[in-house]
Amino acid sequence: QALFVIANLECHQITGRERYAQTAREVLAYVMRDMTDAEGGFFSAEDADSEGEEGKFYVWEKEEVIEILGKKKGELFNKVYNFTNQGTFVEEATGERTGTNVPFLTDTLDVMAKQLGLPENDLRKELEACRKALFEVREKRVHPQKDDKILTDWNGLMISAFAQASQVLGDPTYLKAAKEAADYCLSTLRRKDGRLLKRSRRGNAGLPAHLEDYAFLVHGLVDLYQASSETRYLKEALALTELTLKHFWDQEGAGFFLTADDGEKLLVRAMESYDGALPSGNSIMALNLVRLARATGKTAYEEKAQALVQAFSGAIARSGQGHTQWLSALDFAIGPSLEIVIAGDHASKEARAMLDLIHERFIPNKVLLFR
Repeated sequence: QALFVIANLECHQITGRERYAQTAREVLAYVMRDMTDAEGGFFSAEDADSEGEEGKFYVWEKEEVIEILGKKKGELFNKVYNFTNQGTFVEEATGERTGTNVPFLTDTLDVMAKQLGLPENDLRKELEACRKALFEVREKRVHPQKDDKILTDWNGLMISAFAQASQVLGDPTYLKAAKEAADYCLSTLRRKDGRLLKRSRRGNAGLPAHLEDYAFLVHGLVDLYQASSETRYLKEALALTELTLKHFWDQEGAGFFLTADDGEKLLVRAMESYDGALPSGNSIMALNLVRLARATGKTAYEEKAQALVQAFSGAIARSGQGHTQWLSALDFAIGPSLEIVIAGDHASKEARAMLDLIHERFIPNKVLLFR
């Protein structure tokens, strides 16, 4: 959810298309509604199945939609979202259609509006009213089970998503969610000596944190500082970076191990570079080090980032598609990049106007500082 939100925010900045912003808003609304703990942390996942059937909570029969919405609205909804009598949902085990549907679009709504002979805004309002009506009915169904453990690394990514959304979309609700999650991680998911813990559930935290936990949380905290101007988040990012360098850095070579030097003794301490479904801890740390070096003037961080890229340069060169986060970090390091300082009252009209100009543009290689 976090990476998908960030991708949509960036697409919105680049293209100016509202549909990307709306997609980000809808995902974040789901996360705040269904995937946020009362104390601020973000839960891990929801099951796909309920009542022993995969997808049962999410799918719809064509006639069911008409019964709920009425004939005119129901047929419009079915047409726009490609519902059929046979169903578009395919049972994974049997490969057969079940007569139920998953809503999806084959064209953008502006194209659909022209095909239907309706003004686009009218179509959007009609579909939103239909969605709300169906949502109320769906809420009465048996909900899928929720994996309500709170993971430090995934929370770091979601903090980053909410922080960036607060900047791009100008919604203070997102900043509040990011701050509450960060405060949760920095209290509940941290030991008294400042070291991070891996996970918590219902306030019970434990297990030593791995590289990804430090890397992703630092990344989220830097984004949160840039969104909030609160220096405590930048200070926390720096403190966690120092711990990462102390306990995970390969002192005999270069790179970060997945596990800490004082963790469980293993035959081999693994070190990974591959950016898969999630970025690797090493590639995120490379970006963190460059950003923090530019923000603080600590050249040692930039030198560590350079050593990191050199250590994994062979793997990056052989498989660029498998090291995309590395390429982003490298692009930031080589430049051009920007160091932007907002001096004065962050809440003033003049500062807000400057920030709005910055946030509406796609400027990934920037450090934003407040004085």
